[in-house]
Parts: sequence; structure tokens; C-alpha cells
Amino acid sequence: MRYAAIMIIGSAALALAACEKAVEAPFDRGVCYAVEVGAEGEAPRFNKVADNQPQIEFCAARLEEVRLRFLRMGGSRQEITGSYQGQFIFIDRGGVWLSQTLDGGRFNAMARTGDGRLAMPGAIQRAIDGTPVAVSANSEPDPTAPPAP
Repeated sequence: MRYAAIMIIGSAALALAACEKAVEAPFDRGVCYAVEVGAEGEAPRFNKVADNQPQIEFCAARLEEVRLRFLRMGGSRQEITGSYQGQFIFIDRGGVWLSQTLDGGRFNAMARTGDGRLAMPGAIQRAIDGTPVAVSANSEPDPTAPPAP
């Protein structure tokens, strides 16, 4: 009898959690937003950071600028959340992460190099212990560069 009551209460709680409406990122074309997660029960606020951003990486760069500007002004928050065309962007000390939902699984889009810059994960050379050393050099010559003397 007690087991059945616990199961009923547990399934009711799961049903209520499943009915909770997920937060969706705005789909405005080319607009980059910073997301301020509200207190419990409040909807997050989407604050426009930049217009005319051609790709999600450009939006991530604008959000990184905001994060660094706040740190230089004496802030202590190391993470910032943003959104771009329906995707959520999470920036922290480790790099840039993307997700379809605000609290779902995240995909690593950019990692930090040894000097703190952001780069695509495959472009970073790493030491044997896994720490970033440098960004790998471009193997192809720049076609716009003047010829070497």
C-alpha cells in the first residue's frame, strides 16, 4: 500500500515536470542576445547585444566581449549565457558551448587556447597532459599575401 502511494506521487510529480513549458530562444535573424536567468519561477530576460551577426561564432565573440568588460569593471561572474537564432550559447572559462535548450545537454563549439583566446577545438595543439599549447598554423599559404622575397 505504501509503495503504491509513493509510486503515484512520484508519477504525478514527473507528469507535472513534463508539462512545464521549456524556455525557447528567440529566432530573430542575426540578433545576438544575452540571457539573464530570472529567479525561480520567473522567465529569463533576453537583452539585445548586437544586430547583423552573420554566424553564431560572431555572437559568441560579442558575448565574450561583454563577459570580459564586466570582469574588467570588477565583476566576479565567470559565465555568461546568450542566444542566437533559437540556439543557446554558454561561455565560461573553458570555452563556448551550444545547446537547443536552456538546461539541456551542451555541445563544445570553441575551446580556450593556452593564452585564453577562443578557437575551434581541432585547431588547438595540446601537450601530452592535454593542456592547450598553441593554435596550429595554417598549412596552406595565404593567397592574398605578397610573394616572399
